[in-house]
Amino acid sequence: MNNQHAQLDWKDGRTPVSTRFDDPYYSLESGLDEARHVFLQGNDLPARASAGFRVAELGFGTGLNLLATFDALRDHPGPLFYTSFEAYPMSRDDMVRALRAFPSLDSAPLLDHWGAERFALGPFTVRLIFGDARETLPSWEGQADAWYLDGFSPAKNPELWTPELMAAVAAHTATRGTFATYTAAGHVRRALAAAGFEVSRIPGYGRKRHMSRGHLP
Repeated sequence: MNNQHAQLDWKDGRTPVSTRFDDPYYSLESGLDEARHVFLQGNDLPARASAGFRVAELGFGTGLNLLATFDALRDHPGPLFYTSFEAYPMSRDDMVRALRAFPSLDSAPLLDHWGAERFALGPFTVRLIFGDARETLPSWEGQADAWYLDGFSPAKNPELWTPELMAAVAAHTATRGTFATYTAAGHVRRALAAAGFEVSRIPGYGRKRHMSRGHLP
């Protein structure tokens, strides 16, 4: 695992905030509901999941998106695949603390494997790729049927939203594959459209008026 752990502050003692990017890891209203709205519904999951379905993610963070996806698909016969790119992984202790906010999710299987780069989680084979995604994604040998684009705010973490990286996302997306993201920033939508996605702006979660989703034709 990358030895550059995430550096955190804690808002109200319970919500992790990245000191590097000055941004919370999940919605202050309800991180789990946001994950379900943006990433699951935004990619038409679990309805689209079939044997061999592949999810990929930019920004693993607390593991909340993985756990929400596992919760929605735990009874799927599989196999399913989940690959996540993360530059600054949390320490296990910080992850334990962060996930206490979601007692309805079974975080134990993730925490038991934290530190491993490959492990099984129900029907999922999980792969974590540590390092700068601008370097690791272009050389990734895989493709995704659904992307979760969940880096910190484009205004605070622009490196994870560059046109070059969005082009790499498209290059590693299967035909008719999809993406979803909480951001509706114009430059991000334009970069994804330039990469080949048909991009839509749709209602966001909570106080966020809009989010983005799209698919490859």
